Amino acid sequence: MTIVKKGTAKKIVKASKEAGAKGATIIMGTGTGIHEAKMLFFIDVEPEKEIVLTLTVEEILDKVLDAIITASKLNKPGNGIAFVIDVKKLAGCMHMSGKTHREVTGVDHIKHDLIITIVNKGNSKNVVEASKKAGAEGGTLLCGRGTGIHEHAKLFGITIEPEKEIVLTLIKREICEKVLSAIVEATDLNKPGKGIAFVLEVERVVGISHLLDQITDEAGN
Repeated sequence: MTIVKKGTAKKIVKASKEAGAKGATIIMGTGTGIHEAKMLFFIDVEPEKEIVLTLTVEEILDKVLDAIITASKLNKPGNGIAFVIDVKKLAGCMHMSGKTHREVTGVDHIKHDLIITIVNKGNSKNVVEASKKAGAEGGTLLCGRGTGIHEHAKLFGITIEPEKEIVLTLIKREICEKVLSAIVEATDLNKPGKGIAFVLEVERVVGISHLLDQITDEAGN
C-alpha cells in the first residue's frame, strides 16, 4: 500500500509493472502529515492523496518496493509512505495460484500497526484529531458506502447505503493501544451503529525517515 500526493499514482503503477507486478488499484483520498501545511488563509487544508494497492508475490517484493520508492521519491520527507502487509489468503487471481501465502521472515525491528477506522460521514475529523493527540502523526481519509446491522435507513421504500469515511492511521506499535482507545472514546465506537475499527500488523515501512532518525538518536543517547 502506497499513499502519495495526487498525480503520482500513475508513475507508481508503471514502475511496479516494469518490476514484475501484474497491476495495481488506485483509490482517491485526503490526508495530512507532519511535513504538510495544514492552513491556507486560516482555512484547514487536507491535500488530495492517491492510495495505490499493489499485490505481488514474495519473490519480487523487494524489486517492486524499490521501484515504487524510486518512482515516488519516498526516500525524501513529505512525498508519501508505503508499507507492506502480509496477505494470508487470496482469491480472484488465478495467475498467482499456489503463491497465496508466505512466511514472514526478516521483519524490521521497528514495528508498526495500521488502524483502520470506519465511521459515518462527518466523524473522520474526530478520528484524526483524537489519534494525533494520542501520538499519531496524521491519517489518510477514504470515502465509501455501507450498512451495518444497526442501520436500516429507507427513503421512499428504497434502502439507503449511508456514506462512510475510512481513516487509515499508521503508527508505531508501542502506542497502538493508546491511539485505538483515543479513537474509540472520540467516536463512541463502543456504542451500536457508530462504526468499527481494527488493527493490521505492518511488515515493512518506507517513507517515514524522520521516525527512523528519531529512533536512531534515542538509541545513541
